[in-house]
Amino acid sequence: MLSRMLCPPRAATKEQTETKSRPETSLAKPWNVIVHDDPVTLMSYVTRVFMQVFGYAEAKAQRLMMEVHNSGRSVVWTGAREQAEVYAQKLQAHHLLTSLEQETS
Repeated sequence: MLSRMLCPPRAATKEQTETKSRPETSLAKPWNVIVHDDPVTLMSYVTRVFMQVFGYAEAKAQRLMMEVHNSGRSVVWTGAREQAEVYAQKLQAHHLLTSLEQETS
């Protein structure tokens, strides 16, 4: 009985709040692994490294190597940042000039 005296009676409410929210989910933009041309590295070596690091067929590795040679750079792989960093480190371990950049589109 003492507790009823100390606590005020609770009012019964039947109020409902309805919130409509739209979850905003966005995917992380992919990262490009870019190989830059240098005047020292042999084209055959670059082709072999692409085949070894990425598992590319010889034709694809040669096409990417020629793009590096003719254009000065080539996007050799695109995907998640963590994997892009791994690939960039592997390419750099083979003494290839490599950088990462996030896709803008």
